[in-house]
Amino acid sequence: MQRRMLSREDEAALGADETEVRREDQDKINRFSRLHQRETLLEEELKAKAKDKDDLDDISNELELADEDEKVPYKIGDSFIYLLLPEVQELLASSTEKIEKEVSAIDEKLGGVREEMQQLKVALYARFGRSINLET
Repeated sequence: MQRRMLSREDEAALGADETEVRREDQDKINRFSRLHQRETLLEEELKAKAKDKDDLDDISNELELADEDEKVPYKIGDSFIYLLLPEVQELLASSTEKIEKEVSAIDEKLGGVREEMQQLKVALYARFGRSINLET
């Protein structure tokens, strides 16, 4: 049993109006591919940052129940240091702000990547029509 992507009629129809791929077209296709890979990496990074932020928010909520005079372990690098609760809360707040700035920067990069991908899609679909698939 042979599997076919297109029916014989579709293949014949595409063969009749086949468009030659020029160097600039191939460059656009390659650029789209690289942007798609970058988009995927940025989305994964964004998910990881969102998880980190959620974890920090959960920790902050848990620390609200602790006593003011209590020393709390705070992880710096590979070691834990016991600090007073107010200091830990300040450190968590600054870490949360840092992550929010990083998320904002990633969102901005992702927007730029998606915008460029959309421009390339328009140009490539205008040139090749249905004979190219750029849906991600």
